[in-house]
Amino acid sequence: MNKTSYTSIDELVQMPWLQSISIGKEGKVIAYVKRTSDLSENVYRNHVWVYEVEDQKHYPITTGKFESSSPVWAPNKNYLAYIVEVGEKEKARKQIVLKTFDEFNGIQITNSKEGVNKFIWSPDGKGIYYTTREADSEDLKKRKETYGEFEYVDKEYKNDYLCYVGIEEAIESFKELSNKKKDDKEESKDIKDYITNPKDFSVRGFNLSPDGKKAALICTPTGDIRDEETNIYILDILAKNLKKLNIIGVVTSKVVFSPDGNKIAFAKTPREPGYYEWNVYEEIVLEIYDVEKEETIMRLSEFDRGVMPIKWTSRGILANWQDRASYKIGMVSEKGEVSPIYSNDECYIDDADSTPDGKNIAYIKSEKNKAAEVYINSERITNESRVYENKLLSKKELITWGTKDGLQIEGVLSKPYDYDSNKKYPLLVVIHGGPTWASFPIHNMNKVYPIDQFVERGFVVLEPNYRGSSGYGDKFLTSNFRMLGVGDYEDVISGVDFLVEKGVIDNERVGVMGWSQGGYISAFCTTFSNRFKAVSVGAGISNWTTYYVNTDITTFTRSYLGATPWDDPEIYAKTSPMTYIKTACTPTLIQHGENDKRVPVPNAYELYRGLQDLKVESELVIFKGMGHGPHKPGLHKAIMEQNLQWFVDHV
Repeated sequence: MNKTSYTSIDELVQMPWLQSISIGKEGKVIAYVKRTSDLSENVYRNHVWVYEVEDQKHYPITTGKFESSSPVWAPNKNYLAYIVEVGEKEKARKQIVLKTFDEFNGIQITNSKEGVNKFIWSPDGKGIYYTTREADSEDLKKRKETYGEFEYVDKEYKNDYLCYVGIEEAIESFKELSNKKKDDKEESKDIKDYITNPKDFSVRGFNLSPDGKKAALICTPTGDIRDEETNIYILDILAKNLKKLNIIGVVTSKVVFSPDGNKIAFAKTPREPGYYEWNVYEEIVLEIYDVEKEETIMRLSEFDRGVMPIKWTSRGILANWQDRASYKIGMVSEKGEVSPIYSNDECYIDDADSTPDGKNIAYIKSEKNKAAEVYINSERITNESRVYENKLLSKKELITWGTKDGLQIEGVLSKPYDYDSNKKYPLLVVIHGGPTWASFPIHNMNKVYPIDQFVERGFVVLEPNYRGSSGYGDKFLTSNFRMLGVGDYEDVISGVDFLVEKGVIDNERVGVMGWSQGGYISAFCTTFSNRFKAVSVGAGISNWTTYYVNTDITTFTRSYLGATPWDDPEIYAKTSPMTYIKTACTPTLIQHGENDKRVPVPNAYELYRGLQDLKVESELVIFKGMGHGPHKPGLHKAIMEQNLQWFVDHV
């Protein structure tokens, strides 16, 4: 069949997405989550799927409106635990459900009032450890009943704590409830043991030693998202004794035990927490800590990439990391030797899991001209890429250019399948968020801007990995400290100039867009420059002082600008798009979520009002009920269609 069209926006929105993989029973079964779209009801639906290796068959655990996610196989048992949302709408809470494959299709084994956050099996398979958030105290309940809802800002945090539920007890409780009359409205009991006290600290991450006797807890004093004072504790589960480890730095939420249970591996930023209030984060570093000797025995600092541990196997630590415009997995030895697995080409490995011996590894990988697929070892076991069989695909290539201040910037360039080197094309620049993230040469990874639809309409598209992007080493990652906007603009415009010099694009027809940090850079472009024919600002910062006093992560601004706006108003002014509003002249589309806590909506109104007062063509679209990004297929579709129309009309 002749391929005549690119992937449409409707097709893009409805394209399945795979995530959350788990391997069990000595590599004989795989579980993963497939997200699909229901446009008729404007919802995404997540369902756990199982693949049986010997029979080579796939089947879903849940279907239709009954959704599931986060599957984890029990050790050496035919049990699969996963998450479902129980309850109606706003009152719905995530609970753990157990499938035994021989007796029960689904047993709800938790009934936590605040829902389950993270969970893992005990090594003996007899129970599950999970974290949940503390519920309202009796005093708080009385206050709400008496006075209504109000909050003491920065004082009323709820902490996450660790619990345990025994499988046999949960199954017996389920049987008792099932045997009651259908008219009986009695709910299942909340059967759990409290492992930690929520009054002591908040648990952000945890794992268990292979013998099940110890737990490693990554904790912060409060449940506040801005609280970066992380500590690692080793918990003797039977004695309930806690030992705080002497580890300095900001630790991520993932920790893994060695097979002998005497060592742990984790990723952290290498300096004391206070340092990061006034300087940009450095790349995270993988460390191995000897719990018995109470000392760090390996620090993988020379790798100069952020390495995140997944599981410690007999072959080494299964880990993932970003290497320029590629996201990979591999094994890290106790000596710090890093060995990539399976692919040296540009790819994006979204999630991975391994059997304890490290001989069987399951992972989800996307690569050029292919959708996300599930692999076990090097064998692909899904065929999601069939959605591309009858579709044209843009040609993606990595290009590199230099800036005036001596940096080398890499970007993804998307061209038409029938690209003509004798023709000059209009250009659209699509800027990723973060800033500690990157664009990859993978189709349809961008869920906000329809790259291939732009290409079908005659554009070429550049996605720059500007200074501050991850995957390019620590020096590059920190090079936008006190250079936000100014340095970012240089990275974007130098890429435009590079393509002009190469004869690829028409300098008179260039547009720029981005979401979150990309939206901020786009806002900077609209007020600071007259080089663009049109701009789109998605959930972007327009004024750093406005952002600082409204966002839920104030530490971000202090980290990148090195001060508060009261201590150094000049740097806040220099890097704020609103400082240059009087020179704005570019038609600008502004899109923002009404309930955005990360980049609160006053940023959108401030930019819009400034542009309107100056009679600059501008549109402001506020998406009702939306947070920092779209969470429904209809919202994704609307955002993409609005951008497509905006740039077709203006560029």
